[in-house]
Amino acid sequence: MSKTKILVTGGTGYIGSHAAVELIQAGYEVEILDNLYNSKIEVLGRIEEITGVKPRFYDVDLRDAEALAKVFAENKFDAVIHFAGLKAVGESVEQPLRYYENNVGGTVNLLECMEEYGVKRIVFSSSATVYGVQESPKYVESMKTGGEISSPYGKTKYMIEEILKDTATADPEFSATILRYFNPVGAHPSGLLGEDPNDKPNNLMPIIMKVATGEIAELSVYGDDYPTPDGTCIRDYIHVVDLAKGHLAALDKMDEGVQIYNLGSGHGTSVAEIVKAFNIASGMELPYRVVARRAGDLAEFFADPTLAAEKLGWKTELSIGDAMRDTLNYLEKQGLSLRQ
Repeated sequence: MSKTKILVTGGTGYIGSHAAVELIQAGYEVEILDNLYNSKIEVLGRIEEITGVKPRFYDVDLRDAEALAKVFAENKFDAVIHFAGLKAVGESVEQPLRYYENNVGGTVNLLECMEEYGVKRIVFSSSATVYGVQESPKYVESMKTGGEISSPYGKTKYMIEEILKDTATADPEFSATILRYFNPVGAHPSGLLGEDPNDKPNNLMPIIMKVATGEIAELSVYGDDYPTPDGTCIRDYIHVVDLAKGHLAALDKMDEGVQIYNLGSGHGTSVAEIVKAFNIASGMELPYRVVARRAGDLAEFFADPTLAAEKLGWKTELSIGDAMRDTLNYLEKQGLSLRQ
């Protein structure tokens, strides 16, 4: 009996590589497509070291419709998990056309190939940014999306969600599961996979990692005067392994039409609390400086993950402490020492 074959776009990236590991370990046949813009080819060997299986790899950009069609012509995919896309919020404000062309245009090419080659199932890597500004910091899937979204990056995620809904309306056999992420942190417990962007890091943990190793002098904390207990912004941080397992659960429980789930822990952690947790785990005092607020930053938001628990049987199992431990292990396995 042949294995279920999954195409993972963006599969050498931070979340995609962790998802590929979970899929392989669950018995799926995984093939990875990535243009390596913000990831490294060495990740394939690390996936093999963890799982014993080296996924077939296609160095293809989703915007290259001809090369993409060739990948589909050579395979019979049962489903696609779609991670590929540009994701830097600030950069998207500076280069909106690049983000629309890459994220939205690339996804349209992907869906056209899926349609041409009869692939009817997709799991899409979306974002909590689609909720925009809400009256409640606790985000529920039934909330209206597409309102005050603060960046072109967030708008591309919202647009792709709408495209998936329209595709499902046009084709009753088409199934899309949309997973809205909150803030992934941590690394694989093996220390072989972690967050290692090629470009300038934008998320909190990669910056903390570079401050910890001395590559960056200090952490900039954007404001300490928010209406939160310690004045710093509160976000829902989720261990990347938990997040990867959420994709496995989504794939296993796909229904016809469009399903939407939040993947988060259900509670918030402040920037100051993250710094404290890293200090405790590492035994060092991370240098930081409070600077002016960033435009568009909300004081607080976090997931209501009830629906994912009820429908997918999924919930987070790993803590912030686990994420810090695994991050430090990843740094050590990469041969990076903490600053003295």
